[in-house]
Amino acid sequence: MTNAIFPSISKIRNFINSTYMGKWALVGILIGIIAGFGATVFYFSIQLVTNYMLGGITGFIPPNPAGDLPVLTSLNPRYFLIPVSTTLGGLIVGLIIFFFAPEAEGHGTDAAIDAFHNKNGNIRRRIPLVKLVASAITIGSGGSAGREGPTAQISAGFGSILGSLLGFSAKDRRIAVATGIGAGIGAIFKSPFGGAILSSEILYSAGDMEVEALIPSFIASPLGYVIFASFTNYEPIFGNSFSYTFNHPINLIIFAVLGMVAGIVGKFYTATFYWIKDKFSKLKIPKYTRPALGGLLTGLIAMFFPEVSGMGYGYLQYLIDGKLSLIQSQYIILPLALTILVIIFAKIIATSLTIGSGGSGGVFAPSLVIGGFLGALMWIIVHSIFPNLVLDLAPMVIIGMMAFFAGVGRVPIAVILMVSEMTGSISAIIPAMVAVVISYYVVGPKYTIYKNQVKTRADSPAHRGEYSIPLLDRIRVREAMTYDPVTVQPSDSVYDASSILNKNRFKALPVIRDGQLVGIVTKKDLMNIPIDSYKITPISKIMTKNVITTTIDENLHQVLKKMSLNEIGRLPVVGDSKTVVGIITRSDLYKAYEKYSGLYENLEN
Repeated sequence: MTNAIFPSISKIRNFINSTYMGKWALVGILIGIIAGFGATVFYFSIQLVTNYMLGGITGFIPPNPAGDLPVLTSLNPRYFLIPVSTTLGGLIVGLIIFFFAPEAEGHGTDAAIDAFHNKNGNIRRRIPLVKLVASAITIGSGGSAGREGPTAQISAGFGSILGSLLGFSAKDRRIAVATGIGAGIGAIFKSPFGGAILSSEILYSAGDMEVEALIPSFIASPLGYVIFASFTNYEPIFGNSFSYTFNHPINLIIFAVLGMVAGIVGKFYTATFYWIKDKFSKLKIPKYTRPALGGLLTGLIAMFFPEVSGMGYGYLQYLIDGKLSLIQSQYIILPLALTILVIIFAKIIATSLTIGSGGSGGVFAPSLVIGGFLGALMWIIVHSIFPNLVLDLAPMVIIGMMAFFAGVGRVPIAVILMVSEMTGSISAIIPAMVAVVISYYVVGPKYTIYKNQVKTRADSPAHRGEYSIPLLDRIRVREAMTYDPVTVQPSDSVYDASSILNKNRFKALPVIRDGQLVGIVTKKDLMNIPIDSYKITPISKIMTKNVITTTIDENLHQVLKKMSLNEIGRLPVVGDSKTVVGIITRSDLYKAYEKYSGLYENLEN
């Protein structure tokens, strides 16, 4: 029975891998299905934990945006109990991660990026399930985290599993992982187009793209979106009410300033996140208790500023709808502008504490919230000074979202598309492009929130064989060979050859007739002739006739390969019509390597 099954599996694999489009169409469909259902299960898991954990303990349930399902109304919320919920959630998550899957801690997108670049696309099979449960508890208990990272890791994990089952190469398995990242994010954010682009853009921090992931992603991401939206609704996350008309070119100056501020705050966000993460990694306490400590500190912040709890999309909706009066601090009274400023930095610290301590969740949603509140603060300042420049709050909030995450996430194209899809409008795309480009430049690749990103494909271990050029590949034979070598004729005696070899300390001599190479004679060949026969034996009797040669245009890597495969130490260099123009030896290779390694190192530095 077993023997009958395995040939069938082999035939299926061969069939799937027989055509490029057929293979990736199937992979895209399967990953899209898992991304859609995974996003759905994760979405309802977060809401379930939120209702019974954060809501059950505190009576406080963060609001949802317009495109999400309605949530229970918070009745007489006890904000002072938020630390209880976040601490308990952190402890549970710490235990789950510690005992089942340490890789599930942190923001899942970065772990998936790491699998792509450094692990040949391999993700342990238990990761998707552990990530789903741990992240639902982290977010549902009130931790400051997003739902995109876990969803990305869930579908990326399935892409890895699928690639292994179908016998994919490491390269194809990595493409399946990248497809899963985009499909998961595209599904849960109802952003199929942006998610597909994100799959190839998010892997790199300096503008490169994994273009091979686009075809399967354009299949997987829309399919995942359709499945997820079928269980929730097809309305964009922030509704369809946003509209904006760009009719004041001077406004571009305001949006340019917003992009610059977003970039500066983005650098602070990334530096703070990894500073706090480093501090937690050095704490002399059990690892599974660190998320509880992070949860406690996050809860203490959320007690005064509940806007930092969970994903925060409901509060972004308030800003987009112009309901600034609903943004309020608790137990303390602050002016609106100061409240928003504090929330921006409180969200940065709370996110760093939640995820940096070892909790599980994404950084996309917190980044959008920080950027949105930054845009709102800019609008308050500008509107108070120039009330006729930017009349509406919404475009400042939305472009702030785009600019901030474009900088820290290093995904300028994808984020413009995603936020446009999330708000149901592309009307703000012109000022968005200005703000996004400036923020992207100000943050720079060094301050990416995804530390496992690499600058370009050439910097990725996944592409090392394609882009790295060994030094010997750069050096041509003409740069290392000995020109005008000493030669002998076939009619010369073995004695003549022996004398030349001993006098010059050579190990071999090319044999030529009428200027053309006809053989080679070595010291080893001489050993087959008695010494007393040296003067009467012509070289033609002992020489090797089938000579392995090289040309002046071959590189030294090719020469070394010929020498190694044939167990020889030298090659005659021939030109047209087998004319001998030089000889190259192992010693010549070594000397050239020593000479040019320093030269190329200086050029590259």
